[in-house]
Amino acid sequence: MIDSRLKQWATPREIQILEAIESEGSERRAAKALGLGHGTISNTVGRLRKRAARQGYSPSHDMHRTVPDGFLVKGVSTYYDEEGKPRGQWVKSAVDRDRMEAIMREAYAAMAETLPRVKAAPGPMKTDAALCNLYTFTDMHVGMLAWGKETGGGDWDLKIAEQTVTAAFAHMVDAAPKAEVGFIAQLGDWMHSDGSNGLQPVTPLHHNVLDQDGRYSKIVAASIRILRRIVDFALERHNRVVVLMAEGNHDLSSSVWLRAMFRALYENEPRVTVIDSEMPYYVYQHGQTMLAFHHGHLKKKDDLPILFASQFPKVWGNTTKRYAHTGHMHHVDEKEHSGITVIQHPTLSARDAYAARGGWISERAATVITYHERFGQVARNTVVPEMFEEV
Repeated sequence: MIDSRLKQWATPREIQILEAIESEGSERRAAKALGLGHGTISNTVGRLRKRAARQGYSPSHDMHRTVPDGFLVKGVSTYYDEEGKPRGQWVKSAVDRDRMEAIMREAYAAMAETLPRVKAAPGPMKTDAALCNLYTFTDMHVGMLAWGKETGGGDWDLKIAEQTVTAAFAHMVDAAPKAEVGFIAQLGDWMHSDGSNGLQPVTPLHHNVLDQDGRYSKIVAASIRILRRIVDFALERHNRVVVLMAEGNHDLSSSVWLRAMFRALYENEPRVTVIDSEMPYYVYQHGQTMLAFHHGHLKKKDDLPILFASQFPKVWGNTTKRYAHTGHMHHVDEKEHSGITVIQHPTLSARDAYAARGGWISERAATVITYHERFGQVARNTVVPEMFEEV
């Protein structure tokens, strides 16, 4: 007979199978009643029991103490008396990262529901309908602390980041053609630390200690303030604004709430589109021009052409000019492949002590590239941080 407590960890389909076993009296008769193979029923129940065991529930092994949602059982130690009866038990738990990420996504979506919405605003009088300006910001590392004397480069902190990025965007908009579409490509690692490890200044996956300027809450406030200014300024110059908040290796969690927050903030502004994708590969079609994006932390640049062709075959087939944009490495690299050009963008941010000690040196810059709906790239402008040091 099936343990009814297993339903606590079952999907709706699995619950249907469990109830069929209960009503029919055996797995074999349940399989016949549902029109399924006996092996399908047995495998489903087996997977469910393993899932419950990871949460601490396996009566056949004297495991009855479950752990909270978002955790999994790391180990169970049980001691028995002379009669073989359990007399004590220690349950060791660890964070279930996949489930914790799902919980965080749900929390961010709920948080976004309470935000005040931005009201629709009038757009510019005249734009070129055939053009799309792509404003790329990657690896901004807002919240990073860098001391030029230590790194051999420039200083970087919250104040400098806010001044530099907003000034750079204003200059890029003024220098670019009056395009119908303004695409803000925030390519990941926008924030230096993620906040997903108890608000500690460490990288999300490997827990490397980071040089951080202030509390995480200050970094969040500055990040939102900068991005809001960029989007609002873009709305003044373009009839349509597309916003990408890509996942980076420094901001796995932050990229989730940034997407949720900006979708909510601008849901009443029909001229703003926030790309809604939890997959770290993104695409946008501008006429016959394909624009693809990936931070660069999961796939090498040479692997991206076949990946985007396979992942987005309709967009690939409907376009003749194709460009993939990445960051992550902090320096410029551009290569034309069969059917697509892959552009690795530099960053405006200064290098930190870790990069300086590793000998990684690159020119700091950001670019706005103008794409025509039929002809692909038709213009490009570059800004460097030295242009704004006296602003």
